[in-house]
Amino acid sequence: MNSVGEECIELKQTYDSCFNKWFADKFLKGLAEEDKDCSNIFTAYQSCVKKALKSQNISLAEVEKDVLGTSEENQPPNSS
Repeated sequence: MNSVGEECIELKQTYDSCFNKWFADKFLKGLAEEDKDCSNIFTAYQSCVKKALKSQNISLAEVEKDVLGTSEENQPPNSS
């Protein structure tokens, strides 16, 4: 799956690769409590995604809003 912004795709792929390696090589073997190896890459990717959302006028609050199981779940999106 690609990232929300074209400019973030390479960072996403780098982070995904780092995370998958950490997960298989350390986490599943009980060798790491948290993913310290990839945290800088994740922070850069997260920043890129936030900028991409902003440039596309997508509100982060709207993306994070819980709607499953609420009356809003089956509502059509606003056309604004």
